[in-house]
Amino acid sequence: MTSSDEHNHVDPYHKLLAGNRHWVKFMHETHPHFFPGPPSQTPHTLWIGCGDSRVPETTITEALPGEIFVNRNLGNQVRYDDESLMATLSYAVEELLTDFAQIVIVCGHTECGAVSASYRARETADAGRTPITIPHQRPDAPLNRFLAPLTSSIRNLVEWLGISSVPEREALPLLIRENVRAQVNNLSRTEVVQNAWKTRPIGQELLIHGWVYDIRTGFITELVTYGPDILREDGKLSGDATEVSTGI
Repeated sequence: MTSSDEHNHVDPYHKLLAGNRHWVKFMHETHPHFFPGPPSQTPHTLWIGCGDSRVPETTITEALPGEIFVNRNLGNQVRYDDESLMATLSYAVEELLTDFAQIVIVCGHTECGAVSASYRARETADAGRTPITIPHQRPDAPLNRFLAPLTSSIRNLVEWLGISSVPEREALPLLIRENVRAQVNNLSRTEVVQNAWKTRPIGQELLIHGWVYDIRTGFITELVTYGPDILREDGKLSGDATEVSTGI
């Protein structure tokens, strides 16, 4: 058996440890001053993405450790009742990304299982009913509770876009993009973001970008960018901000 064959037959756990040793060697060769790292992190970007294992943010952007602060969940959702995300957002914007222009990215991806499941379950999101996205799970299971707002949002987007009769294979790419836009809108309405837009000086503005990563090609598509100019005096969003109920 060759060394290549042996590597391919290593169990996943030990393959991870071997990969770490290979990565350390690679970093010493390509970035000889990377270790020891700085005593604290100074990321330039907050990444809000989907938990899909095919979308590793540092790999697909060639970012180094320390450059991207990350929160990932099912469907790259921005929900006001998600304390983990809200705490991450607050810490990133108010504590970490304060000395230079701030970048926040909401990144969805093609073939998203969360959006697909929500699309198929959208009819369970009737008025007055909590959606059941995963039918073989209990209605009150954590997975269904977390996906319920996304399922409601997808139903609203289907109606708003007028695509209820469009085949799923054609509807999903559009819904994945529009879901990113909807989550960017949600993010733009948070107190943390609006405070940053009102108070940060020129040259240190907070910018929110909506991206979609294509799993089949590896390329990222930029969809939308929001900055302080999108905020009206009444706290509402202007310009391209989509006024669609997102179920949060």
